[in-house]
Amino acid sequence: MEYNEFKEIVLGRRSVRKFTEQPVSAEQVKELIDCARYAPSDTNSQTWEFIAILDKQKIQEISDMTWEELHKIANEAQKRGLQKEGRLLTRSFGPYATAFTGAPALIVCLATPYTSKFRDKIFEPLGMISSSVWEEEGIKSSCLAAQNLMLAAHAMGMATCPMTGPVLLAQERLRDYLQIGSEKQINMVIALGYPAETPAKLPRKPVEEILHII
Repeated sequence: MEYNEFKEIVLGRRSVRKFTEQPVSAEQVKELIDCARYAPSDTNSQTWEFIAILDKQKIQEISDMTWEELHKIANEAQKRGLQKEGRLLTRSFGPYATAFTGAPALIVCLATPYTSKFRDKIFEPLGMISSSVWEEEGIKSSCLAAQNLMLAAHAMGMATCPMTGPVLLAQERLRDYLQIGSEKQINMVIALGYPAETPAKLPRKPVEEILHII
């Protein structure tokens, strides 16, 4: 592949929230995960796992539990006198956070515990790094794999949208629902399907603003 072809894939990817009824097959998901697993990871720890949900009823149930938890938070906010914030949560954030509802597939991205010979033989005995740092290591690698997955989906003619709404609002219920062990972190969910919209290209900060060459 030439560089311009690759750049076209990168620049052409969009976060899509409206999908057609065309289903996504298990074989297509497996192909995407095959691309995801070739992402780089710290000491090749491969701290990622994925749960693919192709059952539309189960996707709806995850959306419902997210809304239920959102309304609980909004109600508590109103009791504390935060009526405006509670309304914003339900009216603005709610639809945004559950826009995966109409997708034919939902990918739940997990970060598994980070382990390596360096951690076991050097860092842990020296006590020089806190446990929260190791949790971050797992998330970092999981995010790299998720980007691989989304670019691969775009190259296959599908669309994705990474979302953290269910994680922020209903993480424990989602964990119980999908029987996710406590040692694993829920990173994000990715809506997956064939696009029913073509979102406009959003502006990006200029290279000169974000790059510092020393």
